[in-house]
Formats: sequence, structure tokens, C-alpha cells
Amino acid sequence: QVQLVESGGGLVQAGGSLRLSCAASGRTFSSYHMAWFRQAPGKEREFVATFTWSGVTTYYADSVKGRFTISRDNAKSAVYLQMNSLKPEDTAVYYCAHRNRGVNGEAVRRLATYDDWGQGTQVTVSS
Repeated sequence: QVQLVESGGGLVQAGGSLRLSCAASGRTFSSYHMAWFRQAPGKEREFVATFTWSGVTTYYADSVKGRFTISRDNAKSAVYLQMNSLKPEDTAVYYCAHRNRGVNGEAVRRLATYDDWGQGTQVTVSS
């Protein structure tokens, strides 16, 4: 029942930055989990980053660690992804995901963990 809408994608040169936003609406939960995933053409959708409302623990894919930062705004029911030092291999459609209940451990990296998905926003990085 949760609706997710991503925005902020675009075309940038390698080394540039973008900030993605995900606005959530609809049903709210006392305990939940949100994350960012991405999918390149011909590739499987992969985990990028996550930050829980109920805690301060963050998880990042090894490929983006040190370059991407996930953050949230509870008042706006929004989650963000600041992407710096972008590389051509970061080119993909980026998706916001939501889980109705909290989760801990490596399960945060699995697609099956999540209940709702946004439509995605395209990020293209040129060399």
C-alpha cells in the first residue's frame, strides 16, 4: 500500500555528483525498512544502500562504499541517496524499496526482503 516515487536522476560526467530522492506516501508503519537498488541494462537488480528509521546502522554495496551516502527525512517520509565521484559503471535505473517491517543483518541486501518498489529514475554517467 506504500507508494514510492524516485526523482533526481540525470546525465553527468564521470566524477560528478547527483542526489536522488524517494518520496513515500500511503500506509505508514511503526517499524519499517527502506533501501536503494539499481539495475543496469541486461543486469540483475542489485543492492546499493540502506538506512533504517528505527536505527542508525547503514549498509552499502562494496562498489559504492565511500562514494554514496543514504539519508532520510522522517517528517517528509523521504529517503535520499547522495552520489559522489560517479563512474560510468554506476549507470543504471535506481529504485527505492520499502519493507513493511524492520529487518536486521544481511537480509537487507536481498530483493525478496522488500514489499514495495518505485518506478525508478535513470542515472547515466559518461566517461
